[in-house]
Formats: sequence, structure tokens, C-alpha cells
Amino acid sequence: MANFFKSLFFGETETSAEEKAARNFDVLKYDGIKALKMGKNTYAIRCFNEALKLQEDGEVLENLVHAYTREDRMEEAISVAGRLVEAEPGNVPVLLLRANLNFVTENYTEAIADCERAVMLDAADATAYFLQGKAQKAAGDWLGAIVSLSQAIRLKENFAEAHLLRAEVMFDTKDYKDGMEDAEKVVGLLPEEENAYLVRGRLQEALGDGKAAEKDYRYVTELNPFNEQAYLQLGNLYMAWGQPDEAIALFDEAIELKPDFAKAYNERGRARLMKGDKNGSFEDMKKAMELNPDGEEARKINGTYSNFEDMYKNRPL
Repeated sequence: MANFFKSLFFGETETSAEEKAARNFDVLKYDGIKALKMGKNTYAIRCFNEALKLQEDGEVLENLVHAYTREDRMEEAISVAGRLVEAEPGNVPVLLLRANLNFVTENYTEAIADCERAVMLDAADATAYFLQGKAQKAAGDWLGAIVSLSQAIRLKENFAEAHLLRAEVMFDTKDYKDGMEDAEKVVGLLPEEENAYLVRGRLQEALGDGKAAEKDYRYVTELNPFNEQAYLQLGNLYMAWGQPDEAIALFDEAIELKPDFAKAYNERGRARLMKGDKNGSFEDMKKAMELNPDGEEARKINGTYSNFEDMYKNRPL
């Protein structure tokens, strides 16, 4: 009889503790999900981590990855994604989730490895090949990128993003005619995709059709007057044609729309220098460095013009 009561009471206590833990897990999990939806990322992270102390759960892990990503805590996001991969090694979306995180943090070797595992699990997944191609391009493996992107397109004919990325790689490898085919394909699929016109314009320039490139760049400024790259590419085209006045007018327009556009000041400075306006060039390049002292503009000034101060030390005041 004593053993009966002992097992009864201890059994009830154990069951009750398990039930309490399960209830606490549910509360923490769904409070975290609710907080994440409301944008309260720090609180969501606390909830998810406490929930995981009670139970390792795939949905909680995935939501924790998103919460860390929103807070730009990328190393922690990748670490949690690794726990997901360990829990579900055959889950292709989970592998691609980690591949994306590795790509964003420039861990290209790791991103490629995750994509390779994904395509071994599902050779018909076009997205896995696309992500692999993105990482290979970023790592400088242009041939590998072309192979991966071509496979993605073979699996998904109208894969606009893959066509666009392959066009960029073709530009890098100077395969301009094949790149044009991809760019034209994207323009047909997505007639308002700004990057398609920018890439096509670069390819047209390389093929010697500057007027067609000018038309594409202008069209992008009409689609989106705040597209910085369109102004930069068009302005550089004008300077290549020896038309600094047109470039200056264009950069005037860009700066009026966006007064903190450091690269536009830098390029307008170059155009003014072409005209012999050293004072105007100095002021523009100085402004570019003030707006972005650690950026490309400052490096370009120091690299392209050797010694910025020496160049202008004798300028009239």
C-alpha cells in the first residue's frame, strides 16, 4: 500500500511538472511570435531563448533567426540557423535560409557549401542553384556562377533574377552578346525592373551603342528619379563622350533631388575638372568627402588624383 501511494503521488507530481513546462513553453513561444509581429524584437528574442531552454523546437528556432536578423545580430542568426540544420539536415529551405545569411555576411564559401548540400538533396530546386550562383559571383568564380545560373534557368525558364545575374556575370567576363540576350529577356519579363535597363545599358556601351545605353539610363531616371546608379552611369557616359556640361547638368539634377548624394558631388567634381574649373572641382570633392569620409569617394579622390591637397594647394582663393 505504501508503494502504491508513493508511486501515485510522485507520478502526479512528475506529470504536473511536465504539464507546467509545456504550458510555459507555449506561453513563451506564442508571446515571442506576437512580439516579433509587433516589431518588438528584443522581447521576442528573450521569449524564444527561454522557450528553447524548455524545448528545442524548429518553429521557435526559425523565428529566433528572423528576430536576430532584424536586429542585425548576424553571427547569432547564423548560429541558430546551424541548430536548425542539425535538427533537420534534410530540410532544403533551412539550408537555403543559412546560405542566405552566410551570403549577406560575405561568408561565400559557407553559402556555396550549403547550396551544394541543398542541390544534392533536391536537384530540381532552381532557387538553390541561383543562390549558389550569387555566392560564386561574389567570390569571383565567374565560370562557376555561369554554370549554376544556367542550371537555375534550365529548371525555371522565366527565372528573371537568374537571367539578370547571369547578364551581370557575362558583362564581367566580356561576353557581351550573350549578356544582352539575358538582359533583353529580363526587360521582356519585367518591363519596369530598373536594374535590367542599367545592366543592358552597360552591355550596350561595351558593344559600342552608346546612344542605346543613354536611352536606357534616361528611362531609369524616369521610372525612379531617385535611382542613384542611373545618374552615375549616365554622367560617366557623358564624360566618356567628352561632354562635361551635360554631365554637370545631370549631377545638378541628382543633387537637387538628393542633397546628400556623395558620389554625385564626386562625379560632378570630375566633370568640372574636365572643364578646367579647379575651384568648383575642389568644392565638390571636398563636399563628397564631408558626406562620406570613409567611403569610396574619399578613396577615389586620393587614388585617382594621387594627392588631393597638392593638386589644389595653389588654387586661387
